Amino acid sequence: MNEKVLLILVDGMRPDALERCGHPFIERLKSAGGHTLEATTVMPSVTLPCHMSLFHSVPPQRHGILDNVHTPQVRPITGLFDHLHLHGKTSGMFYNWEQLRDLGRPGSLAHSCFISGTAYTYEETNYMLTEQAVSYIRAQSPDFTFLYLGLVDEVGHRHGWMSEAYIDSVHASWSCIERAVSALPPEYAVIVTADHGGHDRTHGTDMPEDMTIPLFIKSRSIPTASGLPNANIIDLAPTIAKLIGVPSNPDWEGRSLLQDATD
Repeated sequence: MNEKVLLILVDGMRPDALERCGHPFIERLKSAGGHTLEATTVMPSVTLPCHMSLFHSVPPQRHGILDNVHTPQVRPITGLFDHLHLHGKTSGMFYNWEQLRDLGRPGSLAHSCFISGTAYTYEETNYMLTEQAVSYIRAQSPDFTFLYLGLVDEVGHRHGWMSEAYIDSVHASWSCIERAVSALPPEYAVIVTADHGGHDRTHGTDMPEDMTIPLFIKSRSIPTASGLPNANIIDLAPTIAKLIGVPSNPDWEGRSLLQDATD
């Protein structure tokens, strides 16, 4: 495919919060590519296990991370950052939750930017990281950029999923998404998703509220206003690899979503 890719992940963003928040860019992104409000994550629906499954395309029972504490894999699986690096591709990562630092092995990233959500507010760091990612893409044109936005999850734990403050945080995060996507050069595809949902002030269960996530893919390889049926978070690494033009890793269990996009 030979596109470049920006992946934006909003931690803890439930699909049913999108209509409630009413950000106009949501409908624009829906009509620009493929989307589903019924993608699923993995169990346990916890941030680090979900991210490990996204980047390594296997369920937590295989990569072995079952909570938010990273432990070395007993039988290591090559993650997306490392896989792209092995194929001569460049990657950057921008994040405000430090536990994500182990998603790639040392040397797999061309650029990494962490801004603490405790030194600043999560809303501040969301905007700061978005600007940093935009500047990096414009200056370096990396093959793959990961932008993680942690505000929504933090507000969910503090005020409750689907609370007024939570909906406001989803709207604020979509302002960051609009800023980043609008600044992309034409050779970039964009993927917007979440790692998990949530209920009350928590997540981690197999409840639909925790397990269902939104997914948007804008790419010249996907018809506009198309669906993405049966999408799972482990499908994203193979999809990103295919968009960039490298083969999927043989250890990955997910599938590319490109051929499954439907009108």
